[in-house]
Amino acid sequence: MISVSKAALQDTQVRFPGLSEQSAIGAALNEIDSLITLHQRKYDKLVIFKKSMLEKMFPKDGESVPEIRFAGFTDPWEQRKFGEVAHFINGRAYSQNELLFSGKYPVLRVGNFYTNDSWYYSDLELEDKNYAYEGDLLYTWSATFGPHIWHGNKVIYHYHIWKVQLEAALEKLFAFQLLERDKERILSDKNGSTMVHITKTGIENTSVLMPCSVEEQRRIGAFFDHLDSIITLHQRKLELLRNIKKSLLDKMFV
Repeated sequence: MISVSKAALQDTQVRFPGLSEQSAIGAALNEIDSLITLHQRKYDKLVIFKKSMLEKMFPKDGESVPEIRFAGFTDPWEQRKFGEVAHFINGRAYSQNELLFSGKYPVLRVGNFYTNDSWYYSDLELEDKNYAYEGDLLYTWSATFGPHIWHGNKVIYHYHIWKVQLEAALEKLFAFQLLERDKERILSDKNGSTMVHITKTGIENTSVLMPCSVEEQRRIGAFFDHLDSIITLHQRKLELLRNIKKSLLDKMFV
């Protein structure tokens, strides 16, 4: 807790410009605050909308059909294990002397999906299964875990990442949503633990409901992929506006 007394606040020395400049500065910052509030509300509404649609477009517990479906699809969903329709391929473990500061192939590590912009490289020529390409479905299983669609050049994926190869019965964007839903289940079941342990055997044995029709899967996956893109857009706008405000506060005040 930080305590500030009224007397201390009253004795604080501040510098400020004339009234007209104060008014201009206040108006500019107020405009940015309004934009931040607007995009925050849009973002919050989209997140709530997505949660609602996930609840309605996937069957509830004990049921085999969702509340909302695309026209033309009526068959009940079937229960399958992930391991029946997907193969989780281990990334390669590296010794420190194999990781270079420059080289032919970037080595994709878990941190590169989030905040780590530093990369290692490798000149090793490996089997094709050890590379990730644009559009591949990947899964990080250590520290921060969950599915990702890789958007970038050819990379070698590290040991704590699986490449997910799908059978013809499972569509990629729908598989991404299934894995995201399973991630939420795992997080809700961890019972206060700060560590989550994901094993390949565990995820392969996880049962999920899925439409028999790959076309229905494709349409569901595309719907949520588009929604995720809009949510990400508003999230980036929020971050940009907050950075602009911070920069202006640094530059417009003495």
